[in-house]
Amino acid sequence: MLRGNESGILRKAIIVAACMLILKLFFIQVLSPNYKLKARNNVIKKVTIYPSRGLIYDRKGKVMVYNDAVYDILIQWNLIKDLDTLKLCSLLNTDMNYIRKRLDEIKRTTPNKPTPIFKLIDQQTFARFQEHLFEFPAMSFQIRTVRKFAYKSGAAVFGYLSEVTQNTIDKSNGFYEPGDYVGTTGIERFYDSLLRGTKGYSFQVVDVKNTYKGKYKDGSEDIAPIAGWDMVSGLDAELQAYGEKLMEGKIGAIVAIEPSTGEILAFVSSPSYDPNLLTGRYRRQNFNILYRNANHPLLNRPIQAMYPPGSTFKAAAALAMLQENIHEYNWQWFCPGGYRVGNHVVKCHGVHAIPDVQSALQHSCNSYFCKVYNDFIMDSIFASPAIGYQKWWDLMSEFGYGKKLGIDINGEKRANLPTVAYYNKAFGEGKWKASTIISNSIGQGEVLTTPLQIANAMAIIANKGFYISPKVCQYLVKGKDYRKPKTEKHFTTIDTLYYRYVIDGLEKVVQSGTARVAQIPGINFCGKTGTAQNPHGKDHSIFAGFGPKENPKIAIAVVVENAGFGASYAAPIASLMVEKYLNDTISKKRLYLQERMFKVKLIPNELELEYQKTPQQLYLDSLAKVKAKKDSIKRVKYVQDSTKKSQEKALEEKKKKDSTQLKTTQR
Repeated sequence: MLRGNESGILRKAIIVAACMLILKLFFIQVLSPNYKLKARNNVIKKVTIYPSRGLIYDRKGKVMVYNDAVYDILIQWNLIKDLDTLKLCSLLNTDMNYIRKRLDEIKRTTPNKPTPIFKLIDQQTFARFQEHLFEFPAMSFQIRTVRKFAYKSGAAVFGYLSEVTQNTIDKSNGFYEPGDYVGTTGIERFYDSLLRGTKGYSFQVVDVKNTYKGKYKDGSEDIAPIAGWDMVSGLDAELQAYGEKLMEGKIGAIVAIEPSTGEILAFVSSPSYDPNLLTGRYRRQNFNILYRNANHPLLNRPIQAMYPPGSTFKAAAALAMLQENIHEYNWQWFCPGGYRVGNHVVKCHGVHAIPDVQSALQHSCNSYFCKVYNDFIMDSIFASPAIGYQKWWDLMSEFGYGKKLGIDINGEKRANLPTVAYYNKAFGEGKWKASTIISNSIGQGEVLTTPLQIANAMAIIANKGFYISPKVCQYLVKGKDYRKPKTEKHFTTIDTLYYRYVIDGLEKVVQSGTARVAQIPGINFCGKTGTAQNPHGKDHSIFAGFGPKENPKIAIAVVVENAGFGASYAAPIASLMVEKYLNDTISKKRLYLQERMFKVKLIPNELELEYQKTPQQLYLDSLAKVKAKKDSIKRVKYVQDSTKKSQEKALEEKKKKDSTQLKTTQR
């Protein structure tokens, strides 16, 4: 009995143990998420599908920025067996040191997951590699896109993409992962959240050799990527390219605005570069070359470079004078050739009588505007010069000077319209007056502006008293959905009546004043030249204007560094841009001016940057050089051999001839 009971207990114990084991296995294999995930990862691979970044069009519907497919090559360290690194180097145009360094890094960080070892491989290189992909079972690939630029212009306005930093990843709420790319400058950065789209994912079944076996659950769990929003910009693609060609060999900027909308028509920073250089596999190398260039092509001059506005500042100063009734529009002034301030004389362009404000602008009379500035700040209605200056500052700031205008490009500078507090600190409270800071009257001294601010001030005058926050983007579109950037209309407090006097004066500047070179057949072009003093070298050439006079379509500012008078380069370039935009062509009478602007090169060492060559191209170049050298040696040897044979033949013939003559003589 006892043995029978023991046998029964043993059977029950075995059954219980078996049940526990089965339950444990069931728990591990079915219920436990950790083990389930590990098992699933062995056969299912999650592949990121990058969305198509939004296209960028110009105002006429021309594609300016589009996408091109490239490939990232991934490798999973724990699946590597007998990796033929030499063949890999040959297929992907790289060197052994890079592969070894990258493999060591992947081994340390992510040995158990596919990790990019080569990024942004072009289609031709990838096609060659794909034919041999089966020889590398530990490797796979993913498709992404890079930006391409149809016009090879607009680098400053579009900006570029770069690989995300850890800080960007941390702030992205899980959107960005290591190896992703993000808009870094220009509108690519400002509108990145809309342009980038949403990533998708594909779940693929693979075997232990990482060989693709099909889609997991026939793709029912795949997540399709969502393309980014397309952008229709205010840019005119042809005008942008034309402006960059005019500025080749020059340092400076062009900003063109549609006054009625605030839309940016052209945004040129010079020297510029082909924006395609900062896309693809050799972006980093090209960036380093650009970064080290002495002419700073990466500086966004339209919004970041700050210049004294020079005499372009006088247009707003004239309006401030009229608004505060410092003088009437027909106030007369005799200019003796300059304006004396103590022992210092602010020189003018000659001795002349100024009958009204229009003529003062026409001849850009420094003496006139110094007197106006002095009378404004020292007016008896103000208890102190500081109060008078503050009133002048308030009116001038309404034209956008000394503040950010809110363009949809990051990095805009506010420049400098010096405040009362600034001068109190510099000279002491109550110890300065108009004569102390007289240079401000003609756009010099401590006054600094950006090219965007200069263009915007002209847009205000063209609109007779208002401006709309300048924007590159007109609207964004996705399917039937539209989004417009937020804009704001800003008004000056200056009576609309006074604008006509200043506009008439700006028209005279072009018709018979300092900017006669800027006359455009059939268009009433208004503008103002400026020659900004530069303590570091030759003066800057500046021009700002708008056209046509009635119902203006374009306001423009041009700055050419170290180029002398405003009429020398800035005014011709501005007038050519306006004519190109309004007429879509340049008149035959002015083609000589266009050619002269194209040919003038003011930069001693102009930026010359070509695409970086791939290692394969460098290798082929090397082979070509070796072959050329061998061919050269062969040619030299051939010539030497031919010469030697000719000499030997001649000598042999001479011997025969001598022998024949000797025999004849003997006979």
